[in-house]
Amino acid sequence: MKQSKALNFLEIFIIVSLALFPAFLAFPYRVNVFLSWEGAYRISEGQLPFRDFGIPMGGMYWVIPAVFFKIFGSQVITLVKAQAFINIISGLAFRSILKSVDVVAPVKFASVLLYCISFSFFNFWPWYNHTVVVYGFLAIAFLLKLIFAANTEHKWLYTALVALFTTFSFFTKQDGGGLIFFTCLFILLYDAWCEKKWQYIVTYVTATMGLIFLVILFLSRYEFSYWFNYGQFPHNSRISGDDIIDEFLGSSQWLKFYIFFVLLIAIVQFKSVRSFLSEKKQTVFLLLTLGILCFATIFQITSYTPTNSNIFFHSFAFAFILNFIVRRLKIDMPVTRLAVLLGAGVLFWWSHVYWNYMQRMIVKPVKETGIVMSPAKENIVGKHNASLVENDTTIIPQGKWVKAGLPVLRKIKMPEPTVKGIEHIMNLDVVKNKKDLRVLNMSELTFLAKEIPYKLETGTNFPLWYHLGVGMFRREANMFEERIKANYYDVVLFEYLPELNNFYPFELRDILKDQYRQVDSFYAPRNTAHGIIEVYIKK
Repeated sequence: MKQSKALNFLEIFIIVSLALFPAFLAFPYRVNVFLSWEGAYRISEGQLPFRDFGIPMGGMYWVIPAVFFKIFGSQVITLVKAQAFINIISGLAFRSILKSVDVVAPVKFASVLLYCISFSFFNFWPWYNHTVVVYGFLAIAFLLKLIFAANTEHKWLYTALVALFTTFSFFTKQDGGGLIFFTCLFILLYDAWCEKKWQYIVTYVTATMGLIFLVILFLSRYEFSYWFNYGQFPHNSRISGDDIIDEFLGSSQWLKFYIFFVLLIAIVQFKSVRSFLSEKKQTVFLLLTLGILCFATIFQITSYTPTNSNIFFHSFAFAFILNFIVRRLKIDMPVTRLAVLLGAGVLFWWSHVYWNYMQRMIVKPVKETGIVMSPAKENIVGKHNASLVENDTTIIPQGKWVKAGLPVLRKIKMPEPTVKGIEHIMNLDVVKNKKDLRVLNMSELTFLAKEIPYKLETGTNFPLWYHLGVGMFRREANMFEERIKANYYDVVLFEYLPELNNFYPFELRDILKDQYRQVDSFYAPRNTAHGIIEVYIKK
């Protein structure tokens, strides 16, 4: 009993400590963090998605960061603090799921460790493809409490919470929210079949659809049907059956490995329909694991940024397989010792997550680069110089980035040319002297809205970000073209990313060069892809 309590304490300690650790560090400016910052900043200032800015998904992604902006201030580093909170909630939700299906203590400990290392630890910054999953896991955690609760009143409360967090997930991002809805529905169907009680599944579906309908009804006055992506024009559908099949059969080795072993265990464990019905917790665990693996298979196509957005599936499959093995083998070993053994295995398996941090404390051997000769005049060929393709010298390594110096960028580092470029912008006469400054900021430096400051444009026809075909469309591109031609803006910042597909519309850059005067250009705060931020003012 004492050993189990110690493991429970360690699980919570791991969840909290790994989540809070990044909040005490300084960070290089992160690619795409501009989107997290501006959405949270706008909401913290009282703006409402769809009414004040258009987005192709829901606005729940920015709610937690916006609350943290109100508490800690709208600095970029506050996003890390918000993500620490999200990671704590995420870890506790996963732990609750394992407790609900009676995962044995050592496996539960190792699985929580795996979940934190593989899914939470490297997610320092908020991102919608992560937050949508966290809301979904909260829904699943309450779903399992609903299924196994003895008190009827508690069941109704849990049903409401499942519906609420499913709705939160859906209005964070449609694909993840929809997949969570069907996962919950799938498990509730099994529960209703077993218990011959259909009121909870009916209530869940009714409550979820009702909440979604009410939100849409409220937002419909703000061109919700134009902005929200359900595959309609001018959006492109993210769901492609061909891509899903191609990715699954052409790669996805871990997913296929897990599905095979989970189904193999199911065949061994459930030898009859009666056992499938009687061993309810194990059956629910099986259905949940298969549901998560299917979720991950689809999610890797519909939410492909970052490429490991579906990595959470490892923790569920690991817990299910190890739980079966430990129970079936009846391993005669103290609980704590087995937990330490499994935890060490997880750390060994996922060493690549923390090895880069450990390397900084270890003296690195000199690595041969270019053409190198041995003392005997033999050509040395190894891993680091087999290819003579030179590294891109225009990208400044993050190790050489410097502190930005602005209050909004406290504890944030950027390339030195970027810092100097920002200083130049801040010192422009038009920036320092003009009242009611009109700025079009098509760059990753969205935080300048607070630092200069200038008033953000609002309205149903203004996108939150400017990725043509994703965050804005032809209607918005035409509007900005007309404004640029009319010299509406005093200052325009445009980030040229030639390697990305109209991340900032190329056509608007051509018009800017004709209609405005370029006064500066400098490196964007990126360590991937070439990026140049250009500064334009009126002629």
